[in-house]
This record gives sequence, structure tokens and C-alpha cells, in this order.
Amino acid sequence: MNTTALPPPQTGSTDRTVAARSVAAAAGRVLLAAIFLLSGFSKIAQPEGTIGYIASAGLPFPELAFAAALFVEIGLAAALVVGYRTRLVAGAIAAFSLATAFGFHFNLADQNQFIHFFKNVAIAGGLLQIVAFGGGALSLDARRQA
Repeated sequence: MNTTALPPPQTGSTDRTVAARSVAAAAGRVLLAAIFLLSGFSKIAQPEGTIGYIASAGLPFPELAFAAALFVEIGLAAALVVGYRTRLVAGAIAAFSLATAFGFHFNLADQNQFIHFFKNVAIAGGLLQIVAFGGGALSLDARRQA
């Protein structure tokens, strides 16, 4: 059973509808991954500042947390773009998004932190949609199943 592709078309669906759903799934993966890729590359450009920010949040081993953030934001986001192990990757990035929301943006009295907190929660919600429905027909997962 192919669990990574989109569900079969409903009665009355056209080939154009199926194609549009496939493109939408791929575009959704790219758009969700974009924020992580940009964040990851900005961390590479300013490692000292990022490590200092992690340390200021009180997290232990800030250098290790920095490396983990790079893995998620660049490695896993790239996997999300191409649709490789999409459900697992999306679940891991969703967990990362929630962890960063609570670890770095939980000062809800500060409007900026309030916005970032709920942005992370919303992104996790979008990623959970990918966990639920897979990467779509235009993903490496779909090609592996074929």
C-alpha cells in the first residue's frame, strides 16, 4: 500500500485535479521548508551569535544545540523539499518547531514573542498535515513506492 502519495482521486476528479493536488503538495513542502533553510543558513553566517542566544535561553550544551538546529533547519528541511522520508521528517521538524516555541518564544506578554510563538505552532500544524497525508506524488517517497 502506498502511504506516501496522495489519496486516490474522488469520483468525478479529473487528471487536472490530481495534478493540481500533486503540485500543491510539493509547493507546500517547499514553502514550509523555506523558513527553516533561511534560518539555518543565517545561523551558519553568525554561529557565535546563535550559540550565545541559545546559551542565554538557559539551554545546556549550546554548541550541541547549535549543531542540532543546523541539522534540522538545513538537513531535514532539504529532505522535506525533495520529499524524502517525508512523514518522519515533517514530524521531526514539527517537534523542533514546538520545542523552539516553548524554549525561545514563550514570553507571551511580549507581542513579538507572542507572534513568534504562534507562528511556530502554526508551522507545526502545517507539518502535521504532511505527517497525516504524506509528501504527495511529486516526492522521492512516491518514486520509491512506485
